[in-house]
Amino acid sequence: MREQTVWQFSDDRGQSSTAERCPVRVLAYVQAGASLWDQGIRPSAIFGSDHDDHAVPDTAKTGSLPLTEVRYLGAGGALDVDTLLGAEPDLVVAVSYGGGHVYGLAPETAKHLEEHVPVVVVDVGQARTLPEIGACFARLARSLGAEEPASAARDLDAARDRLRALAAGAERPRVLALSPAGRDRAHLARPGMWPELRALAELGVDLVEPAEGPGANWSTVGWAEAAALRPAVVLTDIRSNATSVDELRTGDAWSAIEQGADVLPWNPEPVCSPQAHAMFLTLVADALEAAAHRR
Repeated sequence: MREQTVWQFSDDRGQSSTAERCPVRVLAYVQAGASLWDQGIRPSAIFGSDHDDHAVPDTAKTGSLPLTEVRYLGAGGALDVDTLLGAEPDLVVAVSYGGGHVYGLAPETAKHLEEHVPVVVVDVGQARTLPEIGACFARLARSLGAEEPASAARDLDAARDRLRALAAGAERPRVLALSPAGRDRAHLARPGMWPELRALAELGVDLVEPAEGPGANWSTVGWAEAAALRPAVVLTDIRSNATSVDELRTGDAWSAIEQGADVLPWNPEPVCSPQAHAMFLTLVADALEAAAHRR
Protein backbone atom coordinates (compact mmCIF):
# COMPACT_ATOMS: atom_id res chain seq x y z
CA MET A 1 0.00 0.00 0.00
CA ARG A 2 1.43 3.33 -1.05
CA GLU A 3 1.95 5.84 1.74
CA GLN A 4 -0.03 9.07 1.60
CA THR A 5 1.81 12.37 1.87
CA VAL A 6 0.24 14.41 4.67
CA TRP A 7 0.37 18.23 4.46
CA GLN A 8 0.35 20.17 7.72
CA PHE A 9 0.62 23.83 8.65
CA SER A 10 0.28 25.66 11.96
CA ASP A 11 -1.16 29.16 11.59
CA ASP A 12 -1.05 32.31 13.72
CA ARG A 13 -3.98 31.09 15.82
CA GLY A 14 -1.89 28.11 16.85
CA GLN A 15 -4.27 25.87 14.93
CA SER A 16 -2.92 23.09 12.76
CA SER A 17 -4.44 22.47 9.32
CA THR A 18 -3.87 19.10 7.69
CA ALA A 19 -4.61 17.40 4.38
CA GLU A 20 -3.89 14.03 2.83
CA ARG A 21 -2.08 15.77 -0.02
CA CYS A 22 -0.54 19.16 -0.63
CA PRO A 23 -3.30 21.69 -1.43
CA VAL A 24 -3.31 23.03 -4.99
CA ARG A 25 -6.59 25.00 -5.14
CA VAL A 26 -6.05 27.90 -2.76
CA LEU A 27 -8.85 30.37 -2.01
CA ALA A 28 -7.45 33.47 -0.34
CA TYR A 29 -8.39 36.87 0.98
CA VAL A 30 -7.12 39.32 -1.62
CA GLN A 31 -4.16 40.55 0.47
CA ALA A 32 -3.15 36.98 1.25
CA GLY A 33 -3.56 35.92 -2.38
CA ALA A 34 -1.31 38.74 -3.63
CA SER A 35 1.30 37.93 -0.97
CA LEU A 36 1.30 34.24 -1.88
CA TRP A 37 1.58 35.04 -5.60
CA ASP A 38 4.83 36.92 -4.97
CA GLN A 39 6.02 33.88 -3.02
CA GLY A 40 5.39 31.58 -5.98
CA ILE A 41 1.85 30.31 -5.28
CA ARG A 42 -1.02 31.18 -7.60
CA PRO A 43 -4.37 31.18 -5.80
CA SER A 44 -7.27 29.73 -7.75
CA ALA A 45 -9.67 32.35 -6.37
CA ILE A 46 -9.73 35.41 -4.08
CA PHE A 47 -12.33 37.28 -2.04
CA GLY A 48 -12.57 40.78 -0.54
CA SER A 49 -13.92 42.43 2.61
CA ASP A 50 -16.93 44.62 3.31
CA HIS A 51 -14.82 47.59 2.20
CA ASP A 52 -14.55 46.12 -1.31
CA ASP A 53 -16.79 46.02 -4.35
CA HIS A 54 -18.68 42.76 -4.75
CA ALA A 55 -18.17 42.63 -8.52
CA VAL A 56 -14.50 43.51 -8.99
CA PRO A 57 -11.44 43.33 -6.71
CA ASP A 58 -9.74 46.45 -5.38
CA THR A 59 -6.63 46.70 -7.55
CA ALA A 60 -4.85 48.65 -4.79
CA LYS A 61 -4.69 45.35 -2.90
CA THR A 62 -4.06 42.86 -5.68
CA GLY A 63 -0.37 43.60 -6.28
CA SER A 64 0.91 41.67 -9.29
CA LEU A 65 -1.81 39.01 -9.21
CA PRO A 66 -2.84 37.96 -12.75
CA LEU A 67 -6.49 38.94 -12.38
CA THR A 68 -7.46 37.40 -15.72
CA GLU A 69 -6.38 34.02 -14.33
CA VAL A 70 -7.58 34.28 -10.73
CA ARG A 71 -11.32 34.18 -10.07
CA TYR A 72 -12.83 36.86 -7.81
CA LEU A 73 -15.75 35.50 -5.76
CA GLY A 74 -17.01 38.73 -4.21
CA ALA A 75 -16.66 40.47 -0.89
CA GLY A 76 -17.57 40.48 2.76
CA GLY A 77 -21.04 39.84 4.09
CA ALA A 78 -22.41 39.18 0.61
CA LEU A 79 -20.43 35.95 0.49
CA ASP A 80 -21.88 32.69 1.74
CA VAL A 81 -20.39 29.26 2.26
CA ASP A 82 -21.89 27.84 -0.92
CA THR A 83 -20.27 30.57 -3.05
CA LEU A 84 -16.89 30.02 -1.43
CA LEU A 85 -17.05 26.25 -1.71
CA GLY A 86 -18.20 26.60 -5.31
CA ALA A 87 -14.59 27.47 -6.17
CA GLU A 88 -13.70 23.95 -4.97
CA PRO A 89 -10.80 25.04 -2.72
CA ASP A 90 -8.73 22.51 -0.85
CA LEU A 91 -7.25 25.31 1.29
CA VAL A 92 -8.47 28.77 2.40
CA VAL A 93 -5.95 31.42 3.44
CA ALA A 94 -7.42 34.29 5.44
CA VAL A 95 -6.05 37.18 7.50
CA SER A 96 -6.83 38.43 10.97
CA TYR A 97 -6.33 41.72 12.80
CA GLY A 98 -6.04 39.98 16.14
CA GLY A 99 -7.84 37.42 18.21
CA GLY A 100 -7.84 34.89 15.38
CA HIS A 101 -11.02 36.36 13.89
CA VAL A 102 -11.20 35.86 10.13
CA TYR A 103 -11.27 39.24 8.42
CA GLY A 104 -13.55 39.82 5.45
CA LEU A 105 -16.13 37.11 6.15
CA ALA A 106 -19.14 36.99 8.45
CA PRO A 107 -18.28 34.96 11.59
CA GLU A 108 -20.86 32.27 10.83
CA THR A 109 -19.62 31.99 7.25
CA ALA A 110 -16.03 31.55 8.44
CA LYS A 111 -17.13 28.97 11.02
CA HIS A 112 -19.07 26.85 8.53
CA LEU A 113 -16.35 27.19 5.90
CA GLU A 114 -13.82 25.65 8.27
CA GLU A 115 -16.10 22.64 8.73
CA HIS A 116 -15.54 21.78 5.07
CA VAL A 117 -11.99 22.85 4.17
CA PRO A 118 -8.73 23.66 6.03
CA VAL A 119 -8.41 27.36 6.85
CA VAL A 120 -5.05 29.01 7.56
CA VAL A 121 -5.20 32.43 9.24
CA VAL A 122 -2.28 34.89 9.09
CA ASP A 123 -2.29 37.69 11.67
CA VAL A 124 -1.56 40.98 9.88
CA GLY A 125 -2.50 43.23 12.80
CA GLN A 126 -0.52 45.71 14.85
CA ALA A 127 0.82 42.99 17.14
CA ARG A 128 2.97 41.62 14.30
CA THR A 129 5.95 43.16 12.54
CA LEU A 130 5.99 43.26 8.76
CA PRO A 131 8.93 40.78 8.62
CA GLU A 132 6.96 38.40 10.86
CA ILE A 133 3.92 38.63 8.60
CA GLY A 134 6.03 38.13 5.49
CA ALA A 135 7.82 35.18 7.09
CA CYS A 136 4.50 33.46 7.78
CA PHE A 137 3.41 33.83 4.16
CA ALA A 138 6.82 32.58 3.02
CA ARG A 139 6.60 29.57 5.33
CA LEU A 140 3.13 28.77 4.03
CA ALA A 141 4.27 29.10 0.42
CA ARG A 142 7.19 26.75 1.06
CA SER A 143 4.83 24.21 2.60
CA LEU A 144 2.84 24.36 -0.64
CA GLY A 145 5.93 23.69 -2.73
CA ALA A 146 7.15 27.17 -3.69
CA GLU A 147 10.61 28.67 -3.40
CA GLU A 148 11.18 32.37 -2.84
CA PRO A 149 13.34 34.00 -5.56
CA ALA A 150 16.86 34.47 -4.20
CA SER A 151 17.01 38.02 -5.54
CA ALA A 152 13.99 39.14 -3.48
CA ALA A 153 15.83 39.20 -0.15
CA ARG A 154 18.84 40.98 -1.70
CA ASP A 155 16.64 43.67 -3.24
CA LEU A 156 14.86 44.23 0.05
CA ASP A 157 18.13 44.52 1.98
CA ALA A 158 19.39 47.08 -0.54
CA ALA A 159 16.16 49.10 -0.29
CA ARG A 160 16.36 49.08 3.50
CA ASP A 161 20.00 50.22 3.48
CA ARG A 162 19.25 53.08 1.08
CA LEU A 163 16.25 54.32 3.05
CA ARG A 164 18.11 54.05 6.35
CA ALA A 165 20.92 56.20 4.93
CA LEU A 166 18.51 58.83 3.57
CA ALA A 167 16.66 59.01 6.89
CA ALA A 168 19.80 59.42 8.97
CA GLY A 169 20.19 63.19 8.56
CA ALA A 170 19.63 65.70 11.34
CA GLU A 171 16.78 67.40 9.46
CA ARG A 172 14.67 64.51 8.31
CA PRO A 173 11.70 65.20 6.02
CA ARG A 174 8.40 64.60 7.81
CA VAL A 175 6.16 61.85 6.44
CA LEU A 176 2.40 61.77 7.05
CA ALA A 177 0.23 58.74 6.28
CA LEU A 178 -3.48 59.32 5.82
CA SER A 179 -6.70 58.03 4.33
CA PRO A 180 -8.82 60.68 2.55
CA ALA A 181 -12.40 60.74 3.84
CA GLY A 182 -14.01 63.25 1.49
CA ARG A 183 -13.24 66.87 0.69
CA ASP A 184 -13.65 68.01 4.28
CA ARG A 185 -11.63 65.59 6.36
CA ALA A 186 -8.88 63.00 6.50
CA HIS A 187 -8.06 60.04 8.70
CA LEU A 188 -4.46 60.45 9.89
CA ALA A 189 -2.75 57.12 10.53
CA ARG A 190 -1.29 56.36 13.92
CA PRO A 191 2.04 54.86 12.77
CA GLY A 192 2.38 52.39 15.61
CA MET A 193 -0.79 50.60 14.53
CA TRP A 194 0.34 49.74 11.00
CA PRO A 195 3.16 47.21 10.42
CA GLU A 196 4.36 48.87 7.22
CA LEU A 197 4.58 52.28 8.90
CA ARG A 198 6.39 50.78 11.89
CA ALA A 199 8.90 49.33 9.43
CA LEU A 200 9.54 52.84 8.10
CA ALA A 201 10.01 54.19 11.62
CA GLU A 202 12.49 51.44 12.44
CA LEU A 203 14.56 52.59 9.46
CA GLY A 204 14.63 56.13 10.82
CA VAL A 205 11.83 57.75 8.81
CA ASP A 206 10.26 60.70 10.67
CA LEU A 207 6.58 59.78 10.71
CA VAL A 208 4.04 62.33 11.92
CA GLU A 209 2.24 61.14 15.05
CA PRO A 210 -1.33 62.54 15.27
CA ALA A 211 -2.55 64.12 18.49
CA GLU A 212 -4.03 61.84 21.11
CA GLY A 213 -7.77 61.31 20.92
CA PRO A 214 -10.45 58.87 19.88
CA GLY A 215 -9.66 56.32 17.20
CA ALA A 216 -7.21 53.48 17.77
CA ASN A 217 -5.85 53.39 14.22
CA TRP A 218 -6.76 56.83 12.87
CA SER A 219 -7.22 60.42 14.03
CA THR A 220 -9.88 62.22 12.00
CA VAL A 221 -9.18 65.90 11.26
CA GLY A 222 -10.02 68.59 8.71
CA TRP A 223 -7.74 69.10 5.72
CA ALA A 224 -6.52 72.44 7.06
CA GLU A 225 -5.32 70.73 10.23
CA ALA A 226 -3.60 68.02 8.18
CA ALA A 227 -1.84 70.63 6.02
CA ALA A 228 -0.71 72.52 9.16
CA LEU A 229 1.44 69.53 10.06
CA ARG A 230 3.64 70.54 7.10
CA PRO A 231 4.69 67.10 5.89
CA ALA A 232 7.27 66.82 3.12
CA VAL A 233 5.84 63.47 2.00
CA VAL A 234 2.24 62.26 2.24
CA LEU A 235 1.37 58.56 2.00
CA THR A 236 -2.20 58.50 0.72
CA ASP A 237 -4.53 55.53 1.04
CA ILE A 238 -5.44 54.39 -2.48
CA ARG A 239 -7.90 51.64 -1.57
CA SER A 240 -11.30 51.89 -3.21
CA ASN A 241 -13.03 52.83 0.07
CA ALA A 242 -10.87 55.98 0.38
CA THR A 243 -11.63 59.19 -1.51
CA SER A 244 -9.47 59.33 -4.63
CA VAL A 245 -6.90 62.06 -5.22
CA ASP A 246 -8.67 62.96 -8.48
CA GLU A 247 -11.86 63.68 -6.54
CA LEU A 248 -9.97 65.67 -3.91
CA ARG A 249 -8.50 67.87 -6.62
CA THR A 250 -11.98 69.10 -7.55
CA GLY A 251 -12.09 70.93 -4.20
CA ASP A 252 -9.84 73.54 -2.58
CA ALA A 253 -8.70 71.91 0.67
CA TRP A 254 -6.41 69.34 -0.96
CA SER A 255 -4.29 71.93 -2.77
CA ALA A 256 -2.50 72.96 0.44
CA ILE A 257 -1.37 69.36 0.91
CA GLU A 258 -0.26 68.81 -2.66
CA GLN A 259 1.59 72.11 -2.99
CA GLY A 260 3.82 71.41 -0.01
CA ALA A 261 4.47 67.70 -0.27
CA ASP A 262 5.16 64.76 -2.55
CA VAL A 263 2.06 62.56 -2.55
CA LEU A 264 2.70 58.82 -2.73
CA PRO A 265 0.22 55.95 -3.05
CA TRP A 266 -0.14 53.84 0.09
CA ASN A 267 -2.10 50.63 0.63
CA PRO A 268 -2.75 50.03 4.36
CA GLU A 269 -3.34 46.37 3.49
CA PRO A 270 0.04 45.82 1.85
CA VAL A 271 1.21 42.84 -0.13
CA CYS A 272 3.45 41.12 2.42
CA SER A 273 6.35 39.95 0.26
CA PRO A 274 9.99 41.05 -0.05
CA GLN A 275 9.36 42.26 -3.62
CA ALA A 276 6.39 44.45 -2.72
CA HIS A 277 8.03 45.84 0.42
CA ALA A 278 11.22 46.69 -1.47
CA MET A 279 9.16 48.59 -4.05
CA PHE A 280 7.40 50.55 -1.30
CA LEU A 281 10.66 51.41 0.48
CA THR A 282 12.18 52.54 -2.82
CA LEU A 283 9.19 54.80 -3.46
CA VAL A 284 9.57 56.41 -0.05
CA ALA A 285 13.35 56.71 -0.45
CA ASP A 286 12.93 58.49 -3.80
CA ALA A 287 10.54 60.98 -2.18
CA LEU A 288 12.85 61.62 0.79
CA GLU A 289 15.74 62.23 -1.58
CA ALA A 290 13.66 64.68 -3.62
CA ALA A 291 12.50 66.46 -0.46
CA ALA A 292 16.11 66.85 0.73
CA HIS A 293 17.08 68.40 -2.61
CA ARG A 294 14.26 70.96 -2.36
CA ARG A 295 15.65 72.37 0.87
